[in-house]
Amino acid sequence: MIDIDFAFLIQAINFGILLLVLNILLYKPIRKVLAERQAEIAGAQARTAEVDRDVQEKMALYEARLSEVKAQAAAEREALRKAAQAEESELLDKARKEATDSLAAIKERMAKEAADAKVLLQGQAQLLSLEICEKVLGRSL
Repeated sequence: MIDIDFAFLIQAINFGILLLVLNILLYKPIRKVLAERQAEIAGAQARTAEVDRDVQEKMALYEARLSEVKAQAAAEREALRKAAQAEESELLDKARKEATDSLAAIKERMAKEAADAKVLLQGQAQLLSLEICEKVLGRSL
């Protein structure tokens, strides 16, 4: 059996004193540092969460603005495209009208020149036929 004597009692008291001294000198400061570190970490996590919320809000605002700008750009592009198509159509119509007018003027001028040439040739044909007849007959008509 185990004998409990005076040495055991002194060792138990020494152990108790050691625990008390270690608690005061070692464990409490370590626990204090750990608690401070934990508070620091919790504060940093809270700041991180706040910054993350701010970033998310700013990203949402940025995305909204970007979508708005893209929509405006698309609307402006469509308006410019329609204006360009209208201008192109107007220019083509004007060119067609000018070409038609020019072609009509050319046809009219050609018809007039053809009529003038016909009249001129008829007059020359009569003179030429008269000259031929005079030469064939040998006398003037």
